[in-house]
Amino acid sequence: MKLPPARLAAFLRSPPPEFRAALLYGPDGGLVRERADALTAAVCPDLKDPFRIGELGAAALAADPARLADELAAMSLIGGRRVVRLRGAGDGVTALLSQALAGPRGDSFLVIEAGDLPARSSLRKLCEGAADIAVIGCYADAGRDLADVVRETLGRHRIGIAGDALSYLVAHLGNDRLVTRSELEKLALYAGDGGRVELADAVACIGDSTALSVEELAYAAAEGDAAKLDTALARCLQEGQSPIGLIRALMRHFQRLHLASGRVAAGMAPEEALRALRPPVFFKLRDRFKAQLALWPPRRAAAALDTLMRAELDCKRAILPQEAVLGDALFALARAAKRAA
Repeated sequence: MKLPPARLAAFLRSPPPEFRAALLYGPDGGLVRERADALTAAVCPDLKDPFRIGELGAAALAADPARLADELAAMSLIGGRRVVRLRGAGDGVTALLSQALAGPRGDSFLVIEAGDLPARSSLRKLCEGAADIAVIGCYADAGRDLADVVRETLGRHRIGIAGDALSYLVAHLGNDRLVTRSELEKLALYAGDGGRVELADAVACIGDSTALSVEELAYAAAEGDAAKLDTALARCLQEGQSPIGLIRALMRHFQRLHLASGRVAAGMAPEEALRALRPPVFFKLRDRFKAQLALWPPRRAAAALDTLMRAELDCKRAILPQEAVLGDALFALARAAKRAA
């Protein structure tokens, strides 16, 4: 069953005994890992306990298909509920999982970690149709959620943060929860316990985040700069960014362009439309974003969003390599911007 968002925090702290498994999936692999660790720790606080925690991968199941059922049926020799972690799951394990869940039920709690599963995924359908399996989507942090992550992480070190520094972090983090946590811990070390983060501190510490590459990719596509786009795309892929994740980052950029250009078309001044955006545009990028408003009026921005939506669907259909689909979509946008200019 899909777990309602209102129940998520309580479920991660203490999964109810009537649930025997949880599927965590989505494009934010770091958030999948963080929530899987939280669920595991809720059942067994020692994440390295070899007696109460078993780990499986898709490759291990391919070599020994019966192992999943054996792990789920096993009982802890030292007491306490066991946890079985199935990493890298996909539709290839659906049949094995169905068989294992139909077999003898032990006291193990199964934590399934998967990537970005489409709605038609057989693994998702199996888990969503089971009343005793919680299905939790893990998507990139944005806006208020990301601001809460920033405050919570820095708050553990009693570190305050200026408003413009928080806006900068919200704009430059969020693609992956573990990367976000790592960058914030680096910032906390820089500021020191009990300190305060100003904008200059945030820029100094987070300026080399991979999120900057994604941002430059979006701006280069929207400005029609093919040379910068080619460089930014190569860098993003070298950094391990997923094509679908990059498409969604571009969609967020063009959604903001669509919103701001719509306000301008309704009579609002461009500067006022920029100030109304939340999170606000980083001050060093305001002139570039303002120039893009002239290239992307509402109708053209909506067409760009359609192009990106079709690209995401094509990536999921696996007709062509995802990198090729991504490149075709981005350079089509760049050509449209060049024509508009």
